[in-house]
Amino acid sequence: MIEAVSLDQLRTFIAAVDEGSFSAAARKLNRAQSAVSGWVGALEDQIGVALFDRSGRYPALTPQGVLLLADARNIVAGVDTLKARARSMTSGVETELSVVIDVFFPTSVISAVAREFASQFPLTPLRLFVEGLGAAYQPVLDGHCSLGILPPLPQPFPSLVSERLGELPLIAVASPQHPLALFQGRIPRQELTKHIQLVLTDRSDLTSGRDFAVASPATWRLADLSTKHAFLKDGVGWGGMPLHMIERDLSEGALCVLDVDDMPPSGYMLTMSAFHRPAQPPGPAGKWFVDRVKALWHGADIIRSGMSAGLKQSSRS
Repeated sequence: MIEAVSLDQLRTFIAAVDEGSFSAAARKLNRAQSAVSGWVGALEDQIGVALFDRSGRYPALTPQGVLLLADARNIVAGVDTLKARARSMTSGVETELSVVIDVFFPTSVISAVAREFASQFPLTPLRLFVEGLGAAYQPVLDGHCSLGILPPLPQPFPSLVSERLGELPLIAVASPQHPLALFQGRIPRQELTKHIQLVLTDRSDLTSGRDFAVASPATWRLADLSTKHAFLKDGVGWGGMPLHMIERDLSEGALCVLDVDDMPPSGYMLTMSAFHRPAQPPGPAGKWFVDRVKALWHGADIIRSGMSAGLKQSSRS
């Protein structure tokens, strides 16, 4: 008889517990009290377990009822989730949203968007990947990620569609103890060639054998930005970093801006865009994600304008 247990019986059982009595559950469910008592009694008969002790003024859960209540809640919640997910599918919302984020992009912006995404699309899992250079483009090109929040590369990707989001400054920095930081006056380009430049390496084959923004023949290639950051602070070499990652280091004197000829102290502006394949346009969840990134990024642009102005004042003359 257990196979004949219905969702109505389980919902009535849960309502009786939550409301504290059969009469209160009847009012909540808009049913007669006798109907509620009948549903619960039939459920007890079918599963062969007494769920309530009726010896007092109000029915009280038995120890067995306490255990089975959790199972009943899980079953009802699972069915409700199934129904909601099916409605979401029929409305065109993605069953999953996979996004690859460039390593330079501010994590704080993505975290804020992800927090809102969880409330806006509770049934759509969000898969986020962080990569750099060609390795960030590869999942979008392969169709493994439906969206990419990426900067441009000198190598064009005509098979992708893009939408501009905003800009971030890349700053040439070094430890205050590094020879370049101690150089008197503006640093000529040829001086950079005498020192190790720390650069990111591409973990894909898309840009194999190509260098971007490399000014020194002596390069150390690192696979992740956090290691590069640590090396810079330890004086291992010099290199470019996104401003949002080194603001505190600059204010505390752990890093300093290099005043290089033809290199603005406020940084080179790196454009970030949302990329997708034409045959795989973002659905409602993807469109919402891009719009929210753009909105928060616009606010961050205003903040960064003030920070860049401050950089010009704090950089060495």
